[in-house]
Amino acid sequence: MRPGADGVPSGAGAPPSAIGAGEGAGEDLVAVMTGFARTLRAAGVPADHERTQGLLRALSHLDASRPDDVYWAGRVTLCASPDDLPRYDRVFRAYFCGLRAGRARAAAVTVTRHAAASPEARPDRGERGEPPALAATASTTEVLRTRDVAAMTAAELAETHRLLALLRAGRERRASRRFRPARRGRLDGGATVREALRGGGEIAGLRYRAHRTRPRRVVLLIDVSGSMTPYADTLLRLAHALVRSEPGATEVFSAGTRLTRLTAELRHRDPATAMNAVSRAIPDWSGGTRLGEELRRLLALNDAAGAVVVIASDGWERGDVSLLGAEMARLSRTAHRVIWVNPHKGREGYRPLTAGMRAALPHIDDFVAGHSLAAFEELATLLGGAHA
Repeated sequence: MRPGADGVPSGAGAPPSAIGAGEGAGEDLVAVMTGFARTLRAAGVPADHERTQGLLRALSHLDASRPDDVYWAGRVTLCASPDDLPRYDRVFRAYFCGLRAGRARAAAVTVTRHAAASPEARPDRGERGEPPALAATASTTEVLRTRDVAAMTAAELAETHRLLALLRAGRERRASRRFRPARRGRLDGGATVREALRGGGEIAGLRYRAHRTRPRRVVLLIDVSGSMTPYADTLLRLAHALVRSEPGATEVFSAGTRLTRLTAELRHRDPATAMNAVSRAIPDWSGGTRLGEELRRLLALNDAAGAVVVIASDGWERGDVSLLGAEMARLSRTAHRVIWVNPHKGREGYRPLTAGMRAALPHIDDFVAGHSLAAFEELATLLGGAHA
């Protein structure tokens, strides 16, 4: 990719600096770059904690007020392969947008829905005729990350769904029954003998083997009852992204008045096509909730054995609450891990007071929010084994 005049590749846009000058600039820089790394991870670039720290170390030796320094420092430290470069450029353009800031104003990270020039800011010039540092602002993408799905406009919801389609979640690994050659581990007697025979019968070295690893299966149970209407569609789109990430290690069910397997429908590459297929497959949209009975049916299928089971529900149980508690106890003994995703947990002051939640909580390993893009990213991190 050919760099432009300012060091940013042509076509990548001319984003503003990551931070301005002034007190607190270091804290602002960390906040902006951490948010940028999170957005990159959602787009499929492996910008993990170690790479983010590398970016911050690089920027400590550069001028973070220069767009080209920020661009190239991030590109070198956050991208792992040539396949990451187009996604990095797209996210960089989307994440950074400019607000001009006067030199006398303290630097600040500004989160705005629409980027616009500040009325107080003027294109002031420094002593050497250089343009002023541009204050970094988190784009609409960063605003939408923490916004409740139920409170979004149609346009914001469409953008959130687009970003969810880019989400690529890692998976916790588990040991397989199959083996692979290894530098250390269990002694491989057969391979050692075969190597000795090829060398004339003399053992020149020992051979070892270790278990192969496979992604641990994830089973999602998504509540599509009436109380979950504002969130069900977005949660199903999250399920589509998870199926696309690991199609052979993900199963998805909807739960309402009956249990419906949706994995085949969600294997369509196009999110819109997948959602159309899902809407036709679910017969009990916006009905009641009998989670206890649906969990009993799920356990009868034996799909949850050894898997990470994710239940997305607000806990409004219309059936027998004691049955829900008993089936959750069975599930906790069968599954590798149980994660409950409640959209209302992201609200300030939320307490799990519904009868269903009180019955389920003693048998849950992780109780997380499910109301925003940021919450879905945290769930993806959990599925990658961050709890281990």
